[in-house]
Amino acid sequence: MTTEKEQRLRDKLLPEIEEFKHARSTLQLATQDASGIPNASYAPFALADDGFYILVSELARHGTNLKASNILSVMLVEDENESKSVFARKRLTFDATAELVERDSETFIKGVAALSGRFGEMIDNLASLTDFNLFKLNPHQGLYVKGFGQAFSLSGAELLDVDWKRDGHHGTPKAELADTATS
Repeated sequence: MTTEKEQRLRDKLLPEIEEFKHARSTLQLATQDASGIPNASYAPFALADDGFYILVSELARHGTNLKASNILSVMLVEDENESKSVFARKRLTFDATAELVERDSETFIKGVAALSGRFGEMIDNLASLTDFNLFKLNPHQGLYVKGFGQAFSLSGAELLDVDWKRDGHHGTPKAELADTATS
């Protein structure tokens, strides 16, 4: 694809992806425990200028898993009732690492403020409980699917580089993901 076509694609898709992210209140999490046993769950999230923030309890399986392994997959998905076809729901998935945010840090204050701004005072109450931890999710690469034959890979520091996946979409090889998590 030429640079001009790539730029037109970016100019069209990136605002659409941003709107899609802001229209969702929760994200789906695929975490794993220390033994590698997977778990699917969800969490409310907020976006800040530096990433996705979630506040989860250590008493929840995904809260324990995020402390045991910081590698995860995340999905934001269009509601079934909004979708033209349940077989081709819009979705944004990305591979990420979870960073436990230290209490009383500037990042903790920023993340809790972003969540409070979105979900109200309940966040302040949960953040004061010692079993709740704030995690910042750092995306590494992603995939935005608009429908059949419309999958776009996202890469770069803020998932701003777009590539149309004309040959289908597949996950990241495990070895490549491990290299990303250690860098």
